[in-house]
Amino acid sequence: MATDDIHDLEVLLRSQVPLIAVQTREEQRALAMFRRLIPVLGRPLAHWSITQGARRVDIQDMPFFDNTTEPTDFLRYVMQASQAMVWFVPDFHPWLKDPVNIRLLKEIALNHGQIPHTMVLVSHQGDYPEELRKFIGRFSPALPDADAIREIVHEEARQYSSDNDGERVRASREAVERLVHNLSGLTAWDVRRIARQIIRADGAITESDLPAVMRAKYELMDRGGALAFTYDTARFSEVGGMHNLKRWVQRRQRAFLDPDAPLDTPRGLLLTGVQGGGKSLAAKAVAGLWGLPLLQLDMGTLYNKYHGESERNLREALQTAAAMAPCVLWIDEIEKAVGDTDGDSGVSQRMLGHLLTWLAENDKPVFVVATANNIDKLPPELVRKGRLDEIFFVDLPEADIRAEIFGIHLQKRDIDPQNFDLQALAEASEQFSGAEIEQAVVSALYLAHEQDSALETAHILEEISHTRPLAVVMSEPLQRLRDWASERTVKA
Repeated sequence: MATDDIHDLEVLLRSQVPLIAVQTREEQRALAMFRRLIPVLGRPLAHWSITQGARRVDIQDMPFFDNTTEPTDFLRYVMQASQAMVWFVPDFHPWLKDPVNIRLLKEIALNHGQIPHTMVLVSHQGDYPEELRKFIGRFSPALPDADAIREIVHEEARQYSSDNDGERVRASREAVERLVHNLSGLTAWDVRRIARQIIRADGAITESDLPAVMRAKYELMDRGGALAFTYDTARFSEVGGMHNLKRWVQRRQRAFLDPDAPLDTPRGLLLTGVQGGGKSLAAKAVAGLWGLPLLQLDMGTLYNKYHGESERNLREALQTAAAMAPCVLWIDEIEKAVGDTDGDSGVSQRMLGHLLTWLAENDKPVFVVATANNIDKLPPELVRKGRLDEIFFVDLPEADIRAEIFGIHLQKRDIDPQNFDLQALAEASEQFSGAEIEQAVVSALYLAHEQDSALETAHILEEISHTRPLAVVMSEPLQRLRDWASERTVKA
């Protein structure tokens, strides 16, 4: 148990704050802190729960107080109690929507000068009614640092050895340190649970355990569903073309992954360009080239009709990304959340402000890849250099890249590209985007199946001839986009 946590909690208790909000998912750990502070509390310590009611915990075998199971009855009991106490109250937030309970807590706080009760509200969430905020002191137990995580892993290894007739856990120092690093950002209880699962699965800690660790960590941390997680990103490195982008990313790999590299850590990049041109694949390719997990932030899921909820969703998503570091954070269609939007009551501006602050202050290895279809809707504060490192323009692929993309999509379907005239396909598909090339292959497979024959170049050429690419249908907007990008961006 961290000494700093105990000290900070003791200072808060001595300051005579009537309400203390403890934001944590480790209820037992928080209660243990208060038990440890019993000698300095100067008041009895009591515990309440919706299932059992209230009772003293500083004295063993004390009975439960009568008529304290219901939340409102419990608060009335506290109001009438003549002896000042510290009340440890977990999971009370569902009942803070009741104005009666809000008023009772406020009256307990207002009466603190006469009877100094301290209500310790313990919850995983940190939002409280406006009426109570001026009376609240906040406390969040620190997450275990690397030394504490390492000790938990060693404890679990020793326990495994004790339970298995002295059999030692097989592990290299490098694998243990990778495990310790990947478990950062979790509570002590979650660290112990995952370490125990990894060790007891086969009596070893190896590099092959890390994907499972990262998946378990992500599942524990992503509470809102705004983030999608992919650990195995190696296949994304096979994106066709975009040689400038790949060279730029590879040049910065060491500076991002090695904290001792004598270079500024890269922050991220912005991708804009033709729809279907491969911006999404390019974002994924960064993670694939660096061998890092990919977190995709769906900006549309952040919005909530209640005031402040959208910003909170963004804040929690960014906190999750920081805890999952090192990783690549892909913010898709970023203009939908922080662009110029009328009638959203300033939500976009507040979310933009929070994102800019995070980009400036984040010190975790999270590389941001933002994609935008309508870059002209993005505010200049986000586009300017310093927030992100570079802006890349993803244009329609040229002939040699189109041939490469045809080969990639054939291989994805277990078809040998060497049996096809890729050059003829590339020439026939001028102004096709990567997405349109893939669709031509898919449609040709249906055609070949209908004819009960193997896929041939002729099938794909026929489907190409029936397709009017978006670049032709919307040639004027595309040309304007190219003109804008020519002097403002780097060609991917």
